[in-house]
Amino acid sequence: MENKNFRTWLDDMKLSHPLVIAGPCSAESEAQVLEIAEELKNTDATVFRAGVWKPRTRPGTFEGNGVKALPWLQKVKEKTGMLIAIEVANAQHAKLALEFDIDILWIGARTTVNPFAVQEIADALQGTDKIVLVKNPINPDLALWIGAIERLHKKGIKNLGAIHRGFSTFRKSNFRNIPSWQIPIDLKSKYPTLPIINDPSHICGNREGIFEVSQTALDLKMDGLIIETHCHPDKAWSDAKQQITPARLVEIMEGLKVRKPRFENKESVSALNALRQEINAKDDQLLETLSERMLIVDHIGKAKKAGNVAVLQSTRWQEILAKVIEKGEEHGLSKGFIEKIFKAIHEESIAHQEKIINR
Repeated sequence: MENKNFRTWLDDMKLSHPLVIAGPCSAESEAQVLEIAEELKNTDATVFRAGVWKPRTRPGTFEGNGVKALPWLQKVKEKTGMLIAIEVANAQHAKLALEFDIDILWIGARTTVNPFAVQEIADALQGTDKIVLVKNPINPDLALWIGAIERLHKKGIKNLGAIHRGFSTFRKSNFRNIPSWQIPIDLKSKYPTLPIINDPSHICGNREGIFEVSQTALDLKMDGLIIETHCHPDKAWSDAKQQITPARLVEIMEGLKVRKPRFENKESVSALNALRQEINAKDDQLLETLSERMLIVDHIGKAKKAGNVAVLQSTRWQEILAKVIEKGEEHGLSKGFIEKIFKAIHEESIAHQEKIINR
């Protein structure tokens, strides 16, 4: 999946700074849009974003100004020279975006989950040379994310990219949408040339965490940031808590560090390789230990089969989980990490025992 034009543009830009897409969650008025754009034009922001159609969870809230806001964005481009970007949620939106010469279109998380809607948008955009970005679906489903990108690619849309905006969760979290960094990493591994833009605004759900998430995204070699920006964030008509001022955007960009892709001296490379060898040895030990553990699990499965005992022993499992979380924290390992690891081990153990009992 090649993205030569978009990819080349991003790589050239990285010589000075990552791509920054900034602007309000919603285009509230022409005056508001132009005020923000004027403050952004001398920042690192290259692209001005604004929500024209806003998919809201419940009716009765502000759902955007729609097509009447598109000329406002054209004025932004004319007055500031910035590229302009909007979200499209259906084929009609896509056609209007082309008609008003919008430079960058993105497909939102609520749309990505619906292959029918994505296909209709792909059909409407067939062969366009516009940049089209696909936000990850609300749920942590890499295949669904890839599928949306593939539908667009099959329609001859070459300038494709992805937006990582985090994933919904029912568990308690400091994030509005948990980042689940491994999913965009897996996407990058599958399509190394595919640009990935991070959306710290929607991951955090508040303005306080934006710097930290942005730094993590750059450390993971993401290609840019899309940050919701408003001159008067607390008065914003939508998502007020997660928007920052243009002045704060400048502070964030000045504070971010773009790491080198690799060590530049032989001594550092040699030291790193030695540490990696240690990691490889520990990984081998982990795999051997897990294999030995599963052999014991198999014996337990045989004992349960002989005694006609249910596979799942909830009380025993809760005792194990509480114990390993406590021990893990003593060793500097977070509760969330231990939970993920041992829940995966428990799931595999149940699968082993189910096979034995139902054999």
